[in-house]
Amino acid sequence: MQSSSNFRGIVFMCLAMIAFSCNDALVKSVTGAMNVGQIMFVRGLLTTLMVIVIARHFRAFRPLRTILKPVIILRIVMEALASITYISALGQIPLANASAIMQALPLAVTLGAAVFLGEPVGWRRWTAIFVGFIGVLIVLRPGPEGFTPAALTVVACVFCTATRDLCTRRIDHDIPSLYITVTTALVTTLVGAALIVPLGGWQAMSSTTMTHVAAASLLLMVGYQTIVLAMRGGDISVIAPFRYTSLLFAITIGIFFFSEKPDAWMLLGVAVIVGSGLYTFYRESRRGKNPVAQSAVTGPLE
Repeated sequence: MQSSSNFRGIVFMCLAMIAFSCNDALVKSVTGAMNVGQIMFVRGLLTTLMVIVIARHFRAFRPLRTILKPVIILRIVMEALASITYISALGQIPLANASAIMQALPLAVTLGAAVFLGEPVGWRRWTAIFVGFIGVLIVLRPGPEGFTPAALTVVACVFCTATRDLCTRRIDHDIPSLYITVTTALVTTLVGAALIVPLGGWQAMSSTTMTHVAAASLLLMVGYQTIVLAMRGGDISVIAPFRYTSLLFAITIGIFFFSEKPDAWMLLGVAVIVGSGLYTFYRESRRGKNPVAQSAVTGPLE
């Protein structure tokens, strides 16, 4: 039975990573036609409507005062900042590079949990964190070509998303996750609307652009639903490492749809980041409790 549950969890995790990677690609495809604020607003509006329907179905709504707590407000702010930084970067760097840097998220969450939440982290995981961030530097390649503002923006997104995940761990379990998702999606949409004019104003959307944004919104919802199904069944230490399949999908999409060619340095950095993350997952499974890194399996609600 456990083997069957693990297999289903792995399948759902891979489906989630496909959905998130395709979502990123669709967002990247419209960055030349719309500014970041307009993308956040249009896609966020569609996402919010879908989440509201789901939340109503599961009766997840609560009084507004439920979410007016500092930790939830900080989580929403970090989610909005993560969306801004990630979408901004997607239009300027290869999809595979952005995805590779985001793979440092579990390491950043472990680091934050140790520093700010007092989670016990032994020297082995500290070493893995250090080596993992060296992998990020390899992907960034300090110098004229690699160390660009856009690449640093993805690094900022990693830390915003890690802060979001750490806040999530502090939220009372009696507050429905769907309700938090609804409010987060709504606030992110409003932030996008506020950014439209400062970032250049509203741009007319072609039918192709609108189709891409709508598809991205749908895929984002599919990704979040399948990842919930993945994490609810089976052994998390077995399932969580399959988050790294998103790199394979991102690299493949980048090659065939954006004519991107990953070089040896990027692939080396990916190997270092993934190896460090997998070792961190392994050490957490050996500890048998508080799987901090393993809970960080998604990026921002872009």
